[in-house]
Amino acid sequence: MRIVLQRVKSASVSIDETVVGKIGVGYVLLVGIADNDTEAELDYLVRKITKLRVFEDLVGKMNLAIEDVGGQILSISQFTLYADTKKGNRPSFTKAGAPDFADKMYQLFNKKLRDTGLTVETGEFGANMQVQLINDGPVTIIFDTENK
Repeated sequence: MRIVLQRVKSASVSIDETVVGKIGVGYVLLVGIADNDTEAELDYLVRKITKLRVFEDLVGKMNLAIEDVGGQILSISQFTLYADTKKGNRPSFTKAGAPDFADKMYQLFNKKLRDTGLTVETGEFGANMQVQLINDGPVTIIFDTENK
């Protein structure tokens, strides 16, 4: 599983010019699923993301977690995180999870995030989405469960 996490001041996702998810302070998560991902990867990433301390405390140090700042999550499925660009100029996406499996895992991942008490907004799996965000910092962190 691969996730690109961006700390944001605000973010939204739209489909056909209609906003389907919107948050204030928190994280935008771009989520890629592979066919070999398991619930163990989901649990690992939920724990890492919810405990990650990248929000500034009163003295300006990145020392606070998302729950400490009342933050929210905007989770966007993104199979292109598994792009293979080794050959030619057109990326291959064969390493991305099969759509039915990836959608199931993506939905379960979002449920597990919500089960922690966080507000989680989403896009629509497989849709052409437009994401707007104000990156805060910028702070961008990449998680890859093959490197945990």
